Amino acid sequence: MRTITFSIMTIIIGFSLASCNTESSKSENPLLRNFNTKYNAPPFDKIKVDHYSPAIDSAIIEARAEVDAIIASTEEPTFENTIEALAFAGMRLGSISSILFNLNSAETDTSLQKVIREVAPKLTDFQNDISLNADLFERVKKVYNTESRDNLTPEQLTLLSKTYKGFVRSGANLSDDDKQAYREITRELSDISLQFDENILAETNDFTLHLTNSDKLSGLPKSLIDAAALEAKARELDGWVFTLHMPMYVPFMKYAENRELREQMYKAYNMRAFKDNDKNNTELIKRIVNLRLKQANLLGYTSYADFVLEERMAQSSDKVMPFLNELLDASLNAAHQELAEVEELAKSLGANHRIEKWDWSFYTEKLKVKLFNFNEEDLKPYFELEKVKEGIFYLANKLYGLTFKQVNDIPVYHSDVFVYEVYDKDDSFLSLLYLDFFPRSGKSGGAWMTSYGVQYTRNGQDTRPLISIVTNFTKPTSDTPSLLTFDEFTTFLHEFGHALHGMLSNITYPNLSGTSVYRDFVELPSQILENWAVEKEFLDKFAIHYKTGEAIPESMVQSIIDSQNFLAGNLSIRQLSFGLVDMAWHSIQKPFSSEVLPFEQKYMSKADVLPAVIGTAFSPAFSHIFAGGYAAGYYSYKWAEVLDADAYSVFQEKGIFNAHVAQSFRDNILSRGGSEHPMVLYKRFRGHEPTIEALLLRSGLKN
Repeated sequence: MRTITFSIMTIIIGFSLASCNTESSKSENPLLRNFNTKYNAPPFDKIKVDHYSPAIDSAIIEARAEVDAIIASTEEPTFENTIEALAFAGMRLGSISSILFNLNSAETDTSLQKVIREVAPKLTDFQNDISLNADLFERVKKVYNTESRDNLTPEQLTLLSKTYKGFVRSGANLSDDDKQAYREITRELSDISLQFDENILAETNDFTLHLTNSDKLSGLPKSLIDAAALEAKARELDGWVFTLHMPMYVPFMKYAENRELREQMYKAYNMRAFKDNDKNNTELIKRIVNLRLKQANLLGYTSYADFVLEERMAQSSDKVMPFLNELLDASLNAAHQELAEVEELAKSLGANHRIEKWDWSFYTEKLKVKLFNFNEEDLKPYFELEKVKEGIFYLANKLYGLTFKQVNDIPVYHSDVFVYEVYDKDDSFLSLLYLDFFPRSGKSGGAWMTSYGVQYTRNGQDTRPLISIVTNFTKPTSDTPSLLTFDEFTTFLHEFGHALHGMLSNITYPNLSGTSVYRDFVELPSQILENWAVEKEFLDKFAIHYKTGEAIPESMVQSIIDSQNFLAGNLSIRQLSFGLVDMAWHSIQKPFSSEVLPFEQKYMSKADVLPAVIGTAFSPAFSHIFAGGYAAGYYSYKWAEVLDADAYSVFQEKGIFNAHVAQSFRDNILSRGGSEHPMVLYKRFRGHEPTIEALLLRSGLKN
């Protein structure tokens, strides 16, 4: 989930004053004019790369003038003329930034990356100019200390607290010397995080496995072979080309019988940004964690984790670490038992080697078939992308009354992107929804939801959001439509849950809207939607064999259900290992000067049952924490599993399409954004705080 919020105080990147543009250049730049598109959608068909930098420069000047007007006001500081005014300042800057940085993830190239590197320091400097402005902070502080809380709504109280804390946590109370140090730290962090992500994308794109001998394709499904043939043809090569993009990498590791090729692919994927070249991220990691520590120390915290977790549901590492360790203790025995089962199966199939990491997917897939008669390839014909999309739209309609209309008059940034108008149950316009499904060289790996405009209400006018889902799903071939794996299907549900959080927002202030919530709460709306993936009542509406028209058989759905807790121990320790190493990197209390790999292994190895692979490392490609927003927050995926297991039990009890339960979830969670503390919102829906029990029971880790 990635988003850029339209507000001075919460724009993700930060900003700097630059030279002014002439009026003529403004008139020629589509980013600096009213878009004059339906719903004020970005005019992607008119925007060129060379428009971004001057647009950012001009928008910074405009935003600075808006903030200067707040500071210069001779009126006594009030919530309306200071806190609320700040919430709506810099809207054009936020809009341009959202377009630029979203495209850098979804459709980038070297020219766009160059622009990003130019403007990021300017944005960081400008953000610091705002948050470190003593006169502005005095106004904010006066409102915070004197405004009557009785006169404010819960949302206004949250905005007041968030604004004040935002200034304090951004250095407003620092001395002049420390403010300068803070500026330098944030500027460098902005630059390094961009380089980190660029290195991963370059390393992903640089590797190909080119095969010309059909014997080496043994075990691979026809759909993957066809996709590799298309990839080779696109590169004007004979044979088959396999890449490290997920739709190819995952099935290759699962089905390729050639063990040497599995090893080659595994090492290529897990050596990204860890090789001896100019794309190696290890030095960047050291710089990032040390700069974050220095930043935290300046602000009065002993570690960056302490700084981050203060504004999370977890509140401190004293809660996160016991949480992770409790789950680890509950998962390790099961993980070792699962490994023993895999080893026994491999031995029965003639393997005379120990199980290595490049063997895991291959043999666990065979074990799954043996135990549950469950084969991912047998499932794929029932999950044609177009039908899945219709099914997910149906789910949104049954739960929340939403309807979706595909439109062709909204500009898009790539021909693969499709746009839908989304309407509420009363037929009022709710949101735009952009869907961008397939991998390409300019797109980052993975899947995410983001926005080109969030919902907010101003002067009585409700501005509706522009939501986007970006994925890397299996492409169609010349004779086969895009058929999703079950994992891809659940990924679609996951990201659509984030999208609902954005689309159903009903908030006043943009920086509290939609997914602008605590990081360890934001995954609840996405992860709860995954629960419908195994509900036969839901699947029957769309899971139709693309050739025969046959509905997915009951026996197949039961096999999926029976296999849900297959490898639950290993799946759990895998996620926990990511959370543990994240917390380790951000809990350091003195500058890090050692080597990355030994440090990583110290913390990840206790959540791993397979031997480490020499020459590989995880952290150099861990963009979630080093280039995304999950630093000291990756535990939130497991945290949200606790929330979603508990919350979904209400649907299970009352009915998976129960209108009353769905409306309660919408009213208390999805529409409320970050308007109140997430535990307040959750308890309003559920009636009590969640416990770990529901997750352990659902995962089969506790009887």
